[in-house]
Amino acid sequence: MDAKSAARERFESARAGLIELSHRIHAYPELGFEEEKSSAWLCEWLADAGFAVEKGICELPTAFRARFGTGPLHVGICAEYDCLPGIGHACGHNIIAASALGAALAAAKVADEVGLTVSVIGTPAEEVGNASGKILLLERGGFRGIHAAMMVHPAPFDLLRAKIIAASMFEVHYTGKESHASAFPELGVNAADALTIAQTALGLLRQHIRSSDRIHGIVTNGGAAPNIVPAHTSAKYIIRAETLDQLRELRPRVHRCFEAGELATGAKVAITGGDKPYAEMRHDEQMAALYRRNSEALGRPFPNLGEWETRPTASTDMGNVSLAMPSIHPLIGINSLPAVNHQPEFAAHCITADADKALGDGALAMAWTCIDLASEPDVREGLTGRR
Repeated sequence: MDAKSAARERFESARAGLIELSHRIHAYPELGFEEEKSSAWLCEWLADAGFAVEKGICELPTAFRARFGTGPLHVGICAEYDCLPGIGHACGHNIIAASALGAALAAAKVADEVGLTVSVIGTPAEEVGNASGKILLLERGGFRGIHAAMMVHPAPFDLLRAKIIAASMFEVHYTGKESHASAFPELGVNAADALTIAQTALGLLRQHIRSSDRIHGIVTNGGAAPNIVPAHTSAKYIIRAETLDQLRELRPRVHRCFEAGELATGAKVAITGGDKPYAEMRHDEQMAALYRRNSEALGRPFPNLGEWETRPTASTDMGNVSLAMPSIHPLIGINSLPAVNHQPEFAAHCITADADKALGDGALAMAWTCIDLASEPDVREGLTGRR
C-alpha cells in the first residue's frame, strides 16, 4: 500500500470519532484562552494515538503541542478551538480542530516511512484580535523547529489563497465627570459625547483611506443612566489594512479621531491594546500547489470565484505564522450560503453533513500535502534549508 492510501485508511478508521469530537466542541463553545474542555479533549485524542503531548506550553494553559515521528521535515498543523461571544462556533473552529487532528493522525501512520515529523499545535484565542495564541506562541518558542505550517478554515466556499489582511484590535476608554443631567449639566464632563465625536470623525475619515482599509467597532459602555452625565464610556475597535506597513500608517489617523473626542469635551482618553497585531497572510506557492492537487484528487476542486480571489477578507494570526515560516491557510467550503462566517446561521451549518465532509476532505488534503512535502526531495530540502 502506498503512503497516501495508508494515510487515508488511518483517517477512515477515525472519521466517525473525529466527527463526534467536532460536534462535541461545537456543543460546548469556549471563549479565547478559556478553552479548557476543547483543549483537554484534543490532547486526550492525540495521547491515545501515540503522540507525545505537551500541555499548557509557553505559559498558555489551553495551548498544547503534540508530536509524532522522527523525520527530517517537521510540519506543524494548527488547531483552533475558541468560539465567538454570543454566537458560539460561528467561524467553524470545531471543524478546524477536528480536521487538524485527522490530518495529523493520517500523516503519522507513514511519518517515519516518508521522513516526516508532524506536530499539532493547539493555538488558543484566534478570535481575540490582539496578542492572540499564535502570536504569543511564536514569541515564546512554540513553533521552534517547525519548517512549515498549515491549517484549513471553513467558509461558504473553497478558496485556495484567500486575501487575508492585517488587523489590530484596541480598546478606548473615556473618563469625564458625573453630574445631574438636567439640574447641573454644566458641571459634568460628558464621556459619551467624546465617543460620539470620535465616531463622527471616523465616519469622515473613511472617505480618505484606502478602499481595502477597514475600521469597525462596538460601544462596550455608553453610560450608567440617562439622568447622569456619563463619566465613563468605552469601546472596542478593530482596524485592518492589506499589510502591517499599511496598518502602521492607518493607526495614528484612527487614534487622532479618538483624541478629537478628548479635545472637544475635556474627557480624558486612554487607548490600550493594538500592540500585537495580526499580520497579512503570505501563502507559500509551492505548498498551495500541492494542497490544490490533493484537494482535487479528493474531488474538491477550487472554483473561479471572481472578485473573491482578490477581495480583502478576514484576518487571522496564521498570518503571523506565515511571515515566520512557509504556510498555507486554504478555505474549505461547507455549502452554507446565504449564511456566512460570524452569523448564527453559519454556526448551525458547522455540524451538518457538508461540514463533516469538509472536515474529512481538509484532513486528508493536509495529510497528503505533508507526505508530498516530505517525499519530494527538492521540496523537502528547500523547506529544511530555510531554517
